[in-house]
This record gives sequence, C-alpha cells and structure tokens, in this order.
Amino acid sequence: MQQTEKKPLFDLGQLVATPGALTVLEKAGQNPMEFLSRHVTGDWGEIPEEDRKENQFSLEQGFRLLSSCRTTAGDRVWVITEANRAHTTLLLPDEY
Repeated sequence: MQQTEKKPLFDLGQLVATPGALTVLEKAGQNPMEFLSRHVTGDWGEIPEEDRKENQFSLEQGFRLLSSCRTTAGDRVWVITEANRAHTTLLLPDEY
C-alpha cells in the first residue's frame, strides 16, 4: 500500500512556542513538528464542529486558524496561525 503525503494548505510563517507549550511537549517526549504538521494539513485536532467550519471559512478567506491537540501525556496544546500567516504559535490554552 502506498502512503499519500498530505500537502500544506497554508503558510505557517515564523514558528514560535511559549515556554509552557515547550514544557508539556518535553514532558510527553513529543516534537512540536508533530502538531504543526497536523495543523498545516487541516487536521484541527479536538475542536467542535462549529470551530471546524470556522477554520474552513478562515482558510478560504484568510483569517486566523486554530487547532487543539493533546500530548501523549494528556496536556492540551493549541496551534494558532495568524490571519496574515506571518507566524504560528504553539501555546497552552491558559496562555492565550
């Protein structure tokens, strides 16, 4: 079986992460790229259907995009790409 690679849907811009996000990723032994790869290919993680629809609209119109995923240790991490696609941030929900 041949694996298909998902293509990026938008530019991530400059990548940044908060100290809190880096701490929980290190605790889980996970690389930030796991979360960024999912985000940039439209895997928005654990968000409600309403937010999925908003992300689709935002993708088409050039607005902000949000993903929410859990680490293997159970901590929630958000990935936010700004509307102008200048930067993407990994952060914890309480750091927003």
